[in-house]
Amino acid sequence: MSEIKTLEIPKWGLSMEEGTIAQWLIKEGDSFNKGDEICEIETTKIVNVLEAPFAGTLRKILAKDGDTLPVGGLIAVCADSEISDAEIEQFIASLGGSAAKAPETPSEQSKAETFAPVTEKAEQPQPVAASASVPVKTAKGDYAVPESLQGYQASDELFTTPHALKLAEKHNVNLAKVTGSGREGRISVQDIQKAVQAAGGQWPDVKQQTQTKVVKSTADDSQILATPVARRLAKQWGINLNDCRVSGTRGRVCKEDVEAVYYRNNPTSVNEQPVQCAAQPQSTVTTVAMNGMRKAIASRLQAAKRNAPHFRLVVDLNVEALQKLRKQINETVPQVKLSINDMLIKAAAAALIKVPEVNVQFDEATQSILQFSQADISVAVAIPNGLITPIVKAANQKSLAQISDDMRDLATRAKTGKLQPDEFQGGSFSISNLGMLGIKQFDAIINPPQGAIMALGASESRAVVENGNVVVREIVTATLSCDHRVIDGAVGAKFLASFKQFVENPALILV
Repeated sequence: MSEIKTLEIPKWGLSMEEGTIAQWLIKEGDSFNKGDEICEIETTKIVNVLEAPFAGTLRKILAKDGDTLPVGGLIAVCADSEISDAEIEQFIASLGGSAAKAPETPSEQSKAETFAPVTEKAEQPQPVAASASVPVKTAKGDYAVPESLQGYQASDELFTTPHALKLAEKHNVNLAKVTGSGREGRISVQDIQKAVQAAGGQWPDVKQQTQTKVVKSTADDSQILATPVARRLAKQWGINLNDCRVSGTRGRVCKEDVEAVYYRNNPTSVNEQPVQCAAQPQSTVTTVAMNGMRKAIASRLQAAKRNAPHFRLVVDLNVEALQKLRKQINETVPQVKLSINDMLIKAAAAALIKVPEVNVQFDEATQSILQFSQADISVAVAIPNGLITPIVKAANQKSLAQISDDMRDLATRAKTGKLQPDEFQGGSFSISNLGMLGIKQFDAIINPPQGAIMALGASESRAVVENGNVVVREIVTATLSCDHRVIDGAVGAKFLASFKQFVENPALILV
């Protein structure tokens, strides 16, 4: 390699927009071959390893551990040792000032902002010089924008943060007259502040904008629904019930709602008990930031719960025949070690082919139902950073041994962050099994865009009635959650009946 090359944040999957450098696996000055592991990158789905697309030497790391960049963002420069350090620095400078350094820590106001790609950078104007004679237009609060900076116009050519764009529109700031200092010349709130102040106007300090004082309500709260304990505490602490959220039963303010206001108004008392009826041990509060995967899980499942009208169907399964067959296979074929989950996946796949109306996804954009010919079953796997659903593809066509091998491989690579995007994105149906944790029965939230998910509980001995006699059988409870937009109750019941038939007559899944 005689020329200078760069390493960028790759795009792993259609939904990936940015990546965070988890850790570098090599250091500056190290040589590498094509295919070598360079660094670990965390996305909202997984932590994956970036493999070198070429051979070379790592000369300069631009993105440090913990830095988050958009897809395509530069993270390092590579070149042979014959290229001088001066040439490397000159090359980095040619990429733009922001490319020569790692992303700065975002301010309080820009933490939620994400970088967007820009295809054509507009010519950057020079800052407006300060002048005491410039007419100033007084805006709301402490905002006073000089007329020389007024004249807001929306433009696709301007590269700006969402918050800066919103404030510019609100206070009639012409962004074409503001110089951006961010990556690729992106305009931030700080850039607007500097331009306004340089032109003789007023723009409150950015840091102070987030330090708003809580205004206490003075309205009558006697008619606010509240529990007796909540009302007594509110009176004792001087809290107006109008300032409290409502999370109690029957639309009432509860004790926890009043305490939340107390701790908000008295942050130093978070570790203290406001009412000391007796000596109480003090506790500490630890704030744990949500990682990208946790945020993605929260966003997707909140959207699923909000958009998909869930209904649930429950059935008890007699798994004695299934367990007997599993034991026989494991004892007869030493190289195969089936779990009951492997066999339930196979039974679900057979039921999905028999009742294809459940083997579907819902395309919200086109308001259409996608029905699949193969049963690609997503299986929930708990990992340290959250939850991921690797897919057993075409499970209906695979043997029990193949399904067992696939699950063992997928689960292992899921826990080490080695899954490829197509191994956990998609799927036509999901299974979540908490039986190994002793859970008897639970409801699962649908994994969009799929139409259904089945929750499986523990296998346990229960008393059941057969032919008028009470007998003990090994039972598993299965709960099917369906999206009523695409699956009706009768269709869901038909699927569960078919699933029950395959589970209780396991010879059917072998043919």
